[in-house]
Amino acid sequence: MTCAPAETLARLRLARTEGIGPLTFRRLLARHGSAAAALDALPRLAARRGAPFALHPEAEARREAEALARLGGRFLHLGEPPYPALLAMQEDAPPVLALLGDPAALSPRAVALVGARNASAAGRRLAEELAAALAREGLAVVSGLARGVDAAAHLGALREGRTIACVAGGVDLPYPPEHAGLQARIIAEGGAVLAEAPLGTAPLARHFPRRNRIVAGLALGVVVVEAALRSGSLITARLALEAGRELFAVPGSPLDPRCRGSNDLIRQGAHLTEGVEDVLAHLPEAPREAPLFAPGRGWPPPEPVAAPLPDSPEPLGAAEQVLELLGPTPIAVDEVMRRCHLSPSAVQAILLDLELAGRVEMLPGNRVARLGPA
Repeated sequence: MTCAPAETLARLRLARTEGIGPLTFRRLLARHGSAAAALDALPRLAARRGAPFALHPEAEARREAEALARLGGRFLHLGEPPYPALLAMQEDAPPVLALLGDPAALSPRAVALVGARNASAAGRRLAEELAAALAREGLAVVSGLARGVDAAAHLGALREGRTIACVAGGVDLPYPPEHAGLQARIIAEGGAVLAEAPLGTAPLARHFPRRNRIVAGLALGVVVVEAALRSGSLITARLALEAGRELFAVPGSPLDPRCRGSNDLIRQGAHLTEGVEDVLAHLPEAPREAPLFAPGRGWPPPEPVAAPLPDSPEPLGAAEQVLELLGPTPIAVDEVMRRCHLSPSAVQAILLDLELAGRVEMLPGNRVARLGPA
């Protein structure tokens, strides 16, 4: 079911509000039934805990939506087609994605291909040939539009089909700048460019791990070509494993430091990959893990209840009781519920209040950690 335009704008505002990450976004929608209701409740929830919220202005959200439309793009909203089905399975899936290009390129049968920015000539050639072979098999090829292996993967895929580029900044600021032409070609030739960041966002170092989780989440498997021991590609590999995706690595010379990380992945159990047959032999029809947003597991959010939920179903003493159980080491929310003897709905409401106040951090896997001194 597609949201009404007012709700779509409210979702964009909620996603763009400082302090509202993907996990908090989902919890707010589950609690209040809609983004519009969550926006109405946020100032009260935050002020009660001494942390007033600066909601993202409606005018700015409208300007961003209009600017994206002028670029020929659109927003994709979690839980609504054509939001990528595989990515939606992730617990911290972006609530909103900006898209330039063809939504049909967001195939559920996709493989990510990532690797070193300073890749060797042989590594780039292998990445390009492997991407072309994957595209010939009808698979979408996902990468990050970076120099080196990423660019080779996009170019190879374009020879035989379509490709998906995930960028760390806004879709209106191609990065690196010399890949503006490649980004334009991806869009013109039926591919897609995706970004979680707002328009006008220049990519910073902290944005790239977030971009990497999208790369991993879009694909059934991730192939690593030439990754050093401290490579960002290894972050993508770890995120792929956490998301239940298959992991592949191309072996390289032990004398080349650009290959030590990818060789280490093979030692740890990644599928040794020399050609497209090695990928196809181990590529599943669907990820190993069941969808996190399947009915009954938190998505879609429940229909709004007849009467509004109370802002806090328990006295403030209950919040302190929950806080006393938390420390900097993440703990399962289920364990908190078991130890504090409060109802599950009360604990969830308290944790949301504490999260909005900046006193706890909700983490993937339904875990929570305390922020600041105990």
